[in-house]
Amino acid sequence: MSQRDDPFARPADRLDRAALAGRDRMPVTALLDGIRSAGNVGSMFRTADAANLGGLFLCGMTATPPRADIEKTALGATETVPWDYRQDPAAAVADLRARGVQVVALEQAPGAAPFEEFPYRFPVCFVVGHEVQGVGPATLAAVDACVEIPMAGAKKSLNVAVSFGVLAFHLRRAWLAAGSPR
Repeated sequence: MSQRDDPFARPADRLDRAALAGRDRMPVTALLDGIRSAGNVGSMFRTADAANLGGLFLCGMTATPPRADIEKTALGATETVPWDYRQDPAAAVADLRARGVQVVALEQAPGAAPFEEFPYRFPVCFVVGHEVQGVGPATLAAVDACVEIPMAGAKKSLNVAVSFGVLAFHLRRAWLAAGSPR
């Protein structure tokens, strides 16, 4: 994989890339835009490890490791999932798009497609946002598209970490269905 293809190939990497040498990861990353709960961040690390995502971009006020309140739910996944911190999520989206990565926000927004019907292309990065306010307006304006999880019950949203898991494993199924290696 060339530096252009690897969104984590930069000097500020937080993880020793050699520690994960030989471990193939899906060309799927996620960008966490202003996630206020460290517990949710830890849960997303753990889910990212379970789904074998390529890594996480932690942006804005999103908590970053090392923190005990992240580790409580991450259970060590902060050591196995590549991650990087970027202050400006919209700039991170622009950088990913310039590298040829499709960037899709998981957000209840006008025009959002049902997540199961959207034509994802790899590499792809999905964006999840603040637990109450959602993906920030500048970030939302910078993405390629929006998808949403249709809600059938009285409540019209899921916890952000749960939504993250739904889309992470949907993308894993799509990657495997395309004949890609496990």
